[in-house]
Amino acid sequence: MEAVLSAAVALLDEAGAPALTFRALAARLGTGVGTIYWYVSSKEELLDRATDHAIGGVLALVEGQPQSDDPIADLRAMAITLFDAIIDRPWLAAYFMRNTDVQGNSLRLYEKLGQQTLRLHLTPRQRFHAVSAITSVVIGTAADLGAELPQEVLNGHMDRDAYLDRFAEQWRSLDSAAFPFVQQIADEFAGHDDRDQFLAALELTLSGLRLQAQWVP
Repeated sequence: MEAVLSAAVALLDEAGAPALTFRALAARLGTGVGTIYWYVSSKEELLDRATDHAIGGVLALVEGQPQSDDPIADLRAMAITLFDAIIDRPWLAAYFMRNTDVQGNSLRLYEKLGQQTLRLHLTPRQRFHAVSAITSVVIGTAADLGAELPQEVLNGHMDRDAYLDRFAEQWRSLDSAAFPFVQQIADEFAGHDDRDQFLAALELTLSGLRLQAQWVP
């Protein structure tokens, strides 16, 4: 199974989910398609198990992080570790926590995040919402950044900065009475760093969590 999942992850890393077929996997392993069915019953199960195999590395990194006196800081470190893993492997975003029957590593990582909220003054519902919000920021942002690049960038006709600046220039020319916000942030949009944008979104989420934990009804 280890060899099957390692080869599956390699195919996913190279070209995403469309590249992962039983025929391609069998060719990579130098075996027959029937052998793959000995380990998994379908492509969907293979995707879930390959995801969990990759998340195992993330879990190991998270488990190796020392616990601090601040659970919010620990949540931040865990979230960034997961984000970086999905940026490196964009296909992970679609399958993380999709089927915890076979994704034991994913469930344990979710548990590690949740355990930090046990150190905060929160209700069970608030803890559930907190971890859901954090994972949504991580997975959603990473998935968005991992989306296929515009054709103009892919074919080399323009780089990312030029592509963004084209829209920023359009925004600058809009009616300021109708679009005051868009005009004000046009320069920020043109030169923004994707990772900084993620960190800002994460910080907003964690700041809200800290405030909620400090409020005692």
